[in-house]
This record gives sequence, structure tokens and C-alpha cells, in this order.
Amino acid sequence: MASPTTYCLTLFVTEPLRPRIGRLGRARVPAGWLVYTGSARRNMDARIARHMRRHKPQRWHLDYLTCDPRVIVIAVTRHAEPECQRNQRNGGRIVVPGLGASDCTAGCGSHLRWLDGT
Repeated sequence: MASPTTYCLTLFVTEPLRPRIGRLGRARVPAGWLVYTGSARRNMDARIARHMRRHKPQRWHLDYLTCDPRVIVIAVTRHAEPECQRNQRNGGRIVVPGLGASDCTAGCGSHLRWLDGT
């Protein structure tokens, strides 16, 4: 089996949010269950640990959510399948177009999916 290069963070948002997410601008994030899919070819443990910290520079789209105390990381899973393939298999609905998908070439639309809306 190939080494994991993809990870998913299962998030629970306790109340609707209206964060400003970098260049994406102000977004509407509904309360409920979401899943974020990302990848790290190197240093995956460090990337995941960074996502888990509340206090950090906001570098990636996801940082604007994980810094908020109303967003709780419930689980982290690792996968050997490619990031976009895993993201599309997660299902759910796009609620923040473009989030985490700046370099996406598979047409995912977003790498954050709201699971309550399916």
C-alpha cells in the first residue's frame, strides 16, 4: 500500500460563521459537520499538528476556520488516494467555493464539504 499523502479533517461547527477567508473574502459557513481534504507529500504530521493549533499565522484557507473556537476538529484520517479523488468521494455540499482548492485541477470547486446538507 502506498504511503498516505492525503488527510481529511472532520470538523464540527457549533454555530453559523461569517469569517473572512483570505482572498476568498467573507464566507458563510453553516453549523454542523464538515470535512476538509488536504495533502502533504512531506511532513504530514507537522501539517496536521499545525491545523490543530488555535493560534497561528493564517496562511492556508483552513486556518481561518481552525483558529475559531466554534470550529472543533473531531477526527483526522489519512489516505493513500489522491487528494481530489478523496475529496470527491467524501460527498457533501460545497459551502465555501474555492476553499483549499487553489491548486486543484480536478474541478472539485472546494476541498471543504458540508456533510449536513446532503
